[in-house]
Amino acid sequence: MAFVFEELDFQHTPLGDISLRRRAEPRLAGRIVYEVKLNDDFLMSSLFTESEVQLARLGLAPLEGDALDVVVGGLGLGHTAMTALENPAVRSLRVVEVMQPVIDWHRSGRVPLGEALVSDARTTLMRADFFAVAVAPTGSFDPADPSARVHAVLLDIDHSPTHWLNPGNQAFYCEAGFRHLAAKIHPGGVFAVWSNDPPDAAFTTLLGTVFVDPQAHVVSFPNPYTGGASACTVYVARTAAA
Repeated sequence: MAFVFEELDFQHTPLGDISLRRRAEPRLAGRIVYEVKLNDDFLMSSLFTESEVQLARLGLAPLEGDALDVVVGGLGLGHTAMTALENPAVRSLRVVEVMQPVIDWHRSGRVPLGEALVSDARTTLMRADFFAVAVAPTGSFDPADPSARVHAVLLDIDHSPTHWLNPGNQAFYCEAGFRHLAAKIHPGGVFAVWSNDPPDAAFTTLLGTVFVDPQAHVVSFPNPYTGGASACTVYVARTAAA
């Protein structure tokens, strides 16, 4: 089978050059893989999506009710957002993404999940800096309703709470930043965050200064390149009940 590679998009952004690539993986019988790079760093791959799926499943699992309003920080290839929409209890889904090209990929159908995600009436794609909105002392994730709260915030932007995509994101990962975020979540709601690193006891303790019952879940998944398994972490914590 001939090797196939195509760069679907390349854009300059304030954070660097971002590109969307599609290629055939010869080690997997030519399976088509979508990849996103920022400068020289690989941000995500359609070959490894289990952690994005589990971010949504683990984050929404503690919630009850059938009218949940959910925010996803970071659009990526859309796997966290689409998994959230598979939950019939989700009433609305707002995805906050700082990079316009990523939003455009979904709206134009350049990525596999784009059409389904955009066509779902519950979905809103919002171009904004998630961290700026989260740490704002007033307001909400809904520009039309500054008093609105959500039931869950699912965050997958940085590589980990201590390895940031943008150095400016560091200011969010502190007690003050978490308190501002918690004020935008309903009592008993959820904050879940993905990390590429193993569980960090110090970060779990930090979550516990604002949120209730913080837990670190290890998510394992097959790695066809190594022949073994890889793992990441999903932290889940809740705001105090009313």
